[in-house]
Amino acid sequence: MTFLPLYINYPSWIHPEIFPGVPFLGLIRWYGLMYIFAFGTAFLLLRKQQKEGALDTPEHKATEDDIFSFIACGIIFLLIGARVFSTLVYDTSGLYWKKPWLIFWPFDTETKKFTGLAGMSYHGGFIGGLIGMIVWCKIHKQPLWKWIDAMCVAIPLGYTFGRLGNFMNGELYGRITTMPWGMVFPRAERFSASFDWVKNFAESCGMVLSEGQRMVNLPRHPSQLYEALFEGVLLWCVLWLLRKHKPFDGFLGACYTMGYGIVRFVIEYFREPDADIGYRISHDGSTAVYTNTSLLNISTGQVLCFLMIVGSAILMLVLWFLDRRKKKLLEK
Repeated sequence: MTFLPLYINYPSWIHPEIFPGVPFLGLIRWYGLMYIFAFGTAFLLLRKQQKEGALDTPEHKATEDDIFSFIACGIIFLLIGARVFSTLVYDTSGLYWKKPWLIFWPFDTETKKFTGLAGMSYHGGFIGGLIGMIVWCKIHKQPLWKWIDAMCVAIPLGYTFGRLGNFMNGELYGRITTMPWGMVFPRAERFSASFDWVKNFAESCGMVLSEGQRMVNLPRHPSQLYEALFEGVLLWCVLWLLRKHKPFDGFLGACYTMGYGIVRFVIEYFREPDADIGYRISHDGSTAVYTNTSLLNISTGQVLCFLMIVGSAILMLVLWFLDRRKKKLLEK
C-alpha cells in the first residue's frame, strides 16, 4: 500500500536572490524587497489615517510631509535598533562586542562576499522605532501617543511582508512536526537516520527513507507564515477596526504591544529558537530546540514578549488613569 506524504517540500524555485546568478541583479534579495513593501504599506496606512484627521490637533493639521518625515525617522531608528539588538543580543560569538564596527558591515569577514545586513531583531526594531517616534514628536512638538497609535495601526500589515521575506529566505523555520502542512526546509538541521525516533517520525509523515540514507531532513512548522498571518494580517484587522473607537490616546499602541506579545509568545512554541542560545528557562533541562518537551521551556523571544505584555498592561492602566483624571479636571 502506498501512502501519500503528509508534508510539503519547500518550493525549489524560491531562492533568497530575486535574480540568482545574474551579475549585479543577483545582489537583490527578497528580504530587502519585502522591507520596501513593508515600509510602503505602513506609509499608505498612515496617510489614510492622516486624511481621516486622526493626527490633527487644534494647533496643527497633519500633512503628507509630516508623514514622510515621521516614517523616515522611525525607519532609521528601527533599522539601527534591529541590527544592534540582533548582533549584540542574539549573536553568541562575541564578535560584535569585540569589533562593533562590523555591526553595519555588509560583507562577510572571511569570504568578503556581500551579504547585506544579515540578521535583524524584531524586538530591537521595536525599541529603535519607538525611540525614533519619540524623537520626531519631540522635535516637531506633536502629540506622542496620537502618532504612536496611528503608527501601531499601520505596522502589522507591513510586518507581514517581513515574515514573508523570512520564508523566501528559507530561515526562521519552526520545530519538527507531523502536521500535513509541515514543510521540509533545505537549510534546516538534519538528523541521523540511525535513531529509531527519526525513523518513526519520518514514517508518521509518510516520508520514505532510501536504503543506506544517513541523514534525514524532517518536516517543520512554517512558523514564518504563522507569524505573517497572526502577528500581521489578523492583528492589523483588529487594530484597524478599533482605530475610530479608542477611549484615549495611547490605547492602540498598548493594544498592539500586548497583542503582538501574546501572539508571538504562543507562536514561539512552534518556532525553533537559535540552537546556540537554546532556552533562557529550561524547566526539564532539555536542550533540544527542534522540539519542545515542556510549555515551561522558555525561549529568548518569549522572555521579551512577556516583558511586552507586562509593560503594555502597565501602560494601559497608567494612560487610563491619566485620561480619567484629565476628564475629571475638565468637568470641574
